[in-house]
Amino acid sequence: MKRALSYLGLAAVAVYCLAPFYWMVASALRRPQDQFDNSPVPSPVSTENFRAVFGGHNDFGRALLNSIVVAGVTTVFTLVVGVFTAYALARLDFRFKNAVLGLVIGTTMFPGVSQLVPLLKLFTDIGWINTYQAMIVPSLGFALPLSVWLLTAFFRQLPFELEQAAMVDGCTRGQAFRKIIVPLAAPGVFTTAILTFIAAWNEFLIALSMVNRKEMQTATVAISKFTGVSGFDQPFGTQMAAGVIVTVPLIIVVLVFQRRIVAGLTAGSVK
Repeated sequence: MKRALSYLGLAAVAVYCLAPFYWMVASALRRPQDQFDNSPVPSPVSTENFRAVFGGHNDFGRALLNSIVVAGVTTVFTLVVGVFTAYALARLDFRFKNAVLGLVIGTTMFPGVSQLVPLLKLFTDIGWINTYQAMIVPSLGFALPLSVWLLTAFFRQLPFELEQAAMVDGCTRGQAFRKIIVPLAAPGVFTTAILTFIAAWNEFLIALSMVNRKEMQTATVAISKFTGVSGFDQPFGTQMAAGVIVTVPLIIVVLVFQRRIVAGLTAGSVK
Protein backbone atom coordinates (compact mmCIF):
# COMPACT_ATOMS: atom_id res chain seq x y z
CA MET A 1 0.00 0.00 0.00
CA LYS A 2 2.82 2.43 0.86
CA ARG A 3 4.58 1.71 -2.42
CA ALA A 4 1.35 2.17 -4.35
CA LEU A 5 0.71 5.49 -2.65
CA SER A 6 4.27 6.58 -3.42
CA TYR A 7 3.86 5.76 -7.09
CA LEU A 8 0.47 7.48 -7.12
CA GLY A 9 1.99 10.61 -5.60
CA LEU A 10 4.84 10.62 -8.12
CA ALA A 11 2.36 10.18 -10.96
CA ALA A 12 0.25 13.08 -9.69
CA VAL A 13 3.30 15.35 -9.49
CA ALA A 14 4.42 14.30 -12.98
CA VAL A 15 0.99 14.99 -14.46
CA TYR A 16 0.80 18.35 -12.70
CA CYS A 17 4.22 19.39 -14.04
CA LEU A 18 3.85 17.99 -17.56
CA ALA A 19 0.22 18.96 -18.24
CA PRO A 20 1.04 22.59 -19.25
CA PHE A 21 3.78 21.41 -21.61
CA TYR A 22 1.48 18.80 -23.17
CA TRP A 23 -1.20 21.41 -23.71
CA MET A 24 1.38 23.68 -25.34
CA VAL A 25 2.40 20.90 -27.73
CA ALA A 26 -1.21 20.03 -28.50
CA SER A 27 -2.07 23.68 -29.17
CA ALA A 28 0.97 24.05 -31.43
CA LEU A 29 -0.13 21.07 -33.54
CA ARG A 30 -3.61 22.46 -34.20
CA ARG A 31 -4.54 24.35 -37.33
CA PRO A 32 -4.82 28.15 -36.89
CA GLN A 33 -8.58 27.97 -37.36
CA ASP A 34 -8.78 25.33 -34.58
CA GLN A 35 -6.61 27.16 -32.06
CA PHE A 36 -9.44 27.61 -29.55
CA ASP A 37 -10.47 23.95 -29.70
CA ASN A 38 -10.35 22.39 -26.22
CA SER A 39 -10.02 18.75 -27.26
CA PRO A 40 -7.05 17.01 -25.57
CA VAL A 41 -5.76 15.61 -28.87
CA PRO A 42 -5.39 17.87 -31.94
CA SER A 43 -7.35 16.65 -34.94
CA PRO A 44 -6.26 17.02 -37.64
CA VAL A 45 -2.59 17.45 -36.77
CA SER A 46 -0.99 20.42 -38.52
CA THR A 47 2.54 21.87 -38.62
CA GLU A 48 1.40 25.23 -39.97
CA ASN A 49 2.13 26.99 -36.68
CA PHE A 50 5.71 25.71 -36.68
CA ARG A 51 6.23 26.92 -40.24
CA ALA A 52 4.79 30.30 -39.30
CA VAL A 53 7.23 30.67 -36.40
CA PHE A 54 10.09 31.13 -38.84
CA GLY A 55 8.07 33.36 -41.15
CA GLY A 56 9.76 36.49 -42.43
CA HIS A 57 7.76 38.87 -40.27
CA ASN A 58 8.77 37.08 -37.06
CA ASP A 59 12.55 36.84 -37.65
CA PHE A 60 12.62 34.10 -35.03
CA GLY A 61 15.88 32.59 -36.27
CA ARG A 62 17.76 35.79 -35.41
CA ALA A 63 16.01 35.90 -32.02
CA LEU A 64 17.19 32.36 -31.25
CA LEU A 65 20.74 33.36 -32.20
CA ASN A 66 20.54 36.37 -29.87
CA SER A 67 19.35 34.14 -27.03
CA ILE A 68 22.23 31.72 -27.63
CA VAL A 69 24.75 34.58 -27.58
CA VAL A 70 23.35 36.15 -24.41
CA ALA A 71 22.93 32.86 -22.53
CA GLY A 72 26.26 31.47 -23.71
CA VAL A 73 28.34 34.54 -22.84
CA THR A 74 26.56 34.89 -19.49
CA THR A 75 27.33 31.26 -18.67
CA VAL A 76 31.02 31.54 -19.60
CA PHE A 77 31.62 34.72 -17.60
CA THR A 78 29.64 33.37 -14.65
CA LEU A 79 31.75 30.22 -14.54
CA VAL A 80 35.07 32.08 -14.84
CA VAL A 81 34.28 34.58 -12.09
CA GLY A 82 32.30 32.11 -9.97
CA VAL A 83 34.98 29.40 -9.93
CA PHE A 84 37.74 31.73 -8.73
CA THR A 85 35.48 33.46 -6.21
CA ALA A 86 34.14 30.21 -4.81
CA TYR A 87 37.64 28.74 -4.55
CA ALA A 88 38.85 31.76 -2.58
CA LEU A 89 35.88 31.58 -0.23
CA ALA A 90 36.17 27.83 0.28
CA ARG A 91 39.91 27.23 0.47
CA LEU A 92 41.68 30.45 1.50
CA ASP A 93 41.78 32.00 4.96
CA PHE A 94 41.21 35.75 5.19
CA ARG A 95 39.31 38.14 7.41
CA PHE A 96 35.58 38.64 6.93
CA LYS A 97 35.31 35.60 4.63
CA ASN A 98 31.91 34.61 6.00
CA ALA A 99 30.73 38.22 5.76
CA VAL A 100 31.69 38.30 2.09
CA LEU A 101 29.79 35.07 1.42
CA GLY A 102 26.78 36.44 3.29
CA LEU A 103 26.94 39.64 1.25
CA VAL A 104 27.04 37.63 -1.97
CA ILE A 105 23.96 35.66 -0.97
CA GLY A 106 22.27 38.82 0.33
CA THR A 107 22.29 40.32 -3.15
CA THR A 108 19.72 37.72 -4.20
CA MET A 109 17.19 39.26 -1.78
CA PHE A 110 16.55 42.21 -4.11
CA PRO A 111 13.96 41.53 -6.82
CA GLY A 112 15.09 42.11 -10.37
CA VAL A 113 12.35 44.62 -11.09
CA SER A 114 13.71 46.94 -8.36
CA GLN A 115 17.01 47.19 -10.26
CA LEU A 116 15.47 47.69 -13.66
CA VAL A 117 15.02 51.49 -13.61
CA PRO A 118 18.56 52.27 -12.32
CA LEU A 119 20.07 49.91 -14.88
CA LEU A 120 17.99 51.41 -17.66
CA LYS A 121 19.13 54.91 -16.70
CA LEU A 122 22.77 53.82 -16.49
CA PHE A 123 22.77 51.97 -19.81
CA THR A 124 21.02 54.88 -21.52
CA ASP A 125 23.70 57.30 -20.28
CA ILE A 126 26.59 55.11 -21.47
CA GLY A 127 24.98 54.12 -24.78
CA TRP A 128 24.40 50.45 -24.07
CA ILE A 129 20.72 50.28 -25.07
CA ASN A 130 20.11 47.77 -27.89
CA THR A 131 23.38 45.94 -27.23
CA TYR A 132 24.24 42.45 -26.04
CA GLN A 133 26.07 43.76 -22.97
CA ALA A 134 22.91 45.48 -21.75
CA MET A 135 21.36 42.01 -21.40
CA ILE A 136 24.48 40.10 -20.36
CA VAL A 137 25.72 42.31 -17.50
CA PRO A 138 22.42 42.29 -15.51
CA SER A 139 22.12 38.53 -16.06
CA LEU A 140 25.61 38.14 -14.60
CA GLY A 141 24.51 40.02 -11.51
CA PHE A 142 21.66 37.60 -10.97
CA ALA A 143 23.54 34.39 -11.86
CA LEU A 144 26.81 34.96 -9.99
CA PRO A 145 25.44 34.70 -6.41
CA LEU A 146 23.89 31.30 -7.14
CA SER A 147 27.01 30.02 -8.88
CA VAL A 148 29.29 31.21 -6.06
CA TRP A 149 27.06 29.55 -3.45
CA LEU A 150 26.92 26.21 -5.31
CA LEU A 151 30.62 26.10 -6.15
CA THR A 152 31.70 27.15 -2.66
CA ALA A 153 29.82 24.18 -1.19
CA PHE A 154 31.42 21.90 -3.77
CA PHE A 155 34.97 23.14 -3.19
CA ARG A 156 34.56 22.76 0.58
CA GLN A 157 33.91 19.04 0.30
CA LEU A 158 37.19 18.39 -1.56
CA PRO A 159 39.98 17.31 0.86
CA PHE A 160 42.74 19.84 1.47
CA GLU A 161 45.23 16.97 1.37
CA LEU A 162 44.85 16.78 -2.42
CA GLU A 163 46.35 20.24 -2.88
CA GLN A 164 48.99 19.63 -0.25
CA ALA A 165 50.07 16.41 -1.95
CA ALA A 166 50.26 18.18 -5.30
CA MET A 167 52.38 20.98 -3.86
CA VAL A 168 54.67 18.45 -2.21
CA ASP A 169 55.19 16.97 -5.67
CA GLY A 170 56.26 20.38 -6.96
CA CYS A 171 53.03 22.06 -8.08
CA THR A 172 52.33 25.65 -7.23
CA ARG A 173 48.95 26.53 -5.71
CA GLY A 174 47.78 27.68 -9.12
CA GLN A 175 48.88 24.43 -10.77
CA ALA A 176 47.22 22.40 -8.03
CA PHE A 177 44.03 24.36 -8.57
CA ARG A 178 44.13 23.93 -12.33
CA LYS A 179 45.24 20.30 -12.53
CA ILE A 180 43.68 18.79 -9.39
CA ILE A 181 40.80 20.85 -8.00
CA VAL A 182 39.06 22.00 -11.19
CA PRO A 183 38.80 18.47 -12.72
CA LEU A 184 37.42 17.10 -9.46
CA ALA A 185 34.93 19.96 -9.27
CA ALA A 186 33.62 19.25 -12.77
CA PRO A 187 30.15 18.03 -11.60
CA GLY A 188 29.56 21.23 -9.64
CA VAL A 189 30.86 23.41 -12.47
CA PHE A 190 28.71 21.52 -14.97
CA THR A 191 25.61 21.90 -12.82
CA THR A 192 26.24 25.62 -12.38
CA ALA A 193 26.69 26.02 -16.13
CA ILE A 194 23.37 24.33 -16.92
CA LEU A 195 21.39 26.27 -14.31
CA THR A 196 22.97 29.56 -15.41
CA PHE A 197 22.29 28.89 -19.08
CA ILE A 198 18.65 27.99 -18.40
CA ALA A 199 18.12 31.13 -16.30
CA ALA A 200 19.71 33.37 -18.94
CA TRP A 201 17.84 31.61 -21.75
CA ASN A 202 14.48 32.16 -20.07
CA GLU A 203 15.15 35.77 -18.99
CA PHE A 204 12.46 38.16 -20.25
CA LEU A 205 12.14 41.39 -18.27
CA ILE A 206 15.66 42.71 -18.83
CA ALA A 207 15.69 41.80 -22.52
CA LEU A 208 12.33 43.48 -23.01
CA SER A 209 13.42 46.68 -21.24
CA MET A 210 16.94 47.07 -22.63
CA VAL A 211 16.23 46.30 -26.28
CA ASN A 212 13.71 47.90 -28.62
CA ARG A 213 15.26 46.96 -31.96
CA LYS A 214 13.76 43.84 -33.50
CA GLU A 215 17.07 42.44 -34.72
CA MET A 216 18.47 42.49 -31.15
CA GLN A 217 15.56 40.94 -29.26
CA THR A 218 15.87 37.48 -27.71
CA ALA A 219 13.56 34.53 -28.31
CA THR A 220 11.43 35.13 -25.21
CA VAL A 221 10.77 38.73 -26.27
CA ALA A 222 10.15 37.74 -29.88
CA ILE A 223 7.48 35.23 -28.78
CA SER A 224 5.64 37.94 -26.86
CA LYS A 225 5.53 40.09 -30.01
CA PHE A 226 4.33 37.46 -32.48
CA THR A 227 1.59 38.63 -34.83
CA GLY A 228 0.20 35.27 -35.97
CA VAL A 229 0.25 33.34 -39.23
CA SER A 230 -1.09 36.13 -41.43
CA GLY A 231 0.40 38.98 -39.43
CA PHE A 232 -2.94 40.23 -38.14
CA ASP A 233 -4.65 37.25 -36.47
CA GLN A 234 -4.43 35.97 -32.89
CA PRO A 235 -0.92 34.43 -32.51
CA PHE A 236 -1.91 31.84 -29.90
CA GLY A 237 -0.94 28.79 -31.98
CA THR A 238 2.28 30.38 -33.24
CA GLN A 239 3.31 31.32 -29.72
CA MET A 240 2.70 27.76 -28.53
CA ALA A 241 4.82 26.40 -31.38
CA ALA A 242 7.63 28.82 -30.56
CA GLY A 243 7.38 27.85 -26.91
CA VAL A 244 7.86 24.20 -27.86
CA ILE A 245 10.90 25.06 -29.98
CA VAL A 246 12.48 27.04 -27.14
CA THR A 247 11.64 24.52 -24.40
CA VAL A 248 12.48 21.15 -25.97
CA PRO A 249 16.29 21.67 -26.11
CA LEU A 250 16.35 22.58 -22.40
CA ILE A 251 14.31 19.50 -21.51
CA ILE A 252 16.68 17.26 -23.49
CA VAL A 253 19.74 18.77 -21.78
CA VAL A 254 18.24 18.32 -18.31
CA LEU A 255 17.18 14.71 -19.00
CA VAL A 256 20.58 13.76 -20.43
CA PHE A 257 22.59 15.36 -17.62
CA GLN A 258 20.17 14.95 -14.73
CA ARG A 259 22.59 12.82 -12.68
CA ARG A 260 25.32 15.46 -12.91
CA ILE A 261 22.80 18.15 -11.91
CA VAL A 262 21.70 16.21 -8.83
CA ALA A 263 25.31 15.46 -7.89
CA GLY A 264 26.21 19.13 -8.13
CA LEU A 265 23.18 20.32 -6.16
CA THR A 266 23.75 17.86 -3.32
CA ALA A 267 27.50 18.46 -3.09
CA GLY A 268 28.56 19.34 0.44
CA SER A 269 25.29 18.20 1.99
CA VAL A 270 26.96 15.32 3.86
CA LYS A 271 30.48 14.56 5.05
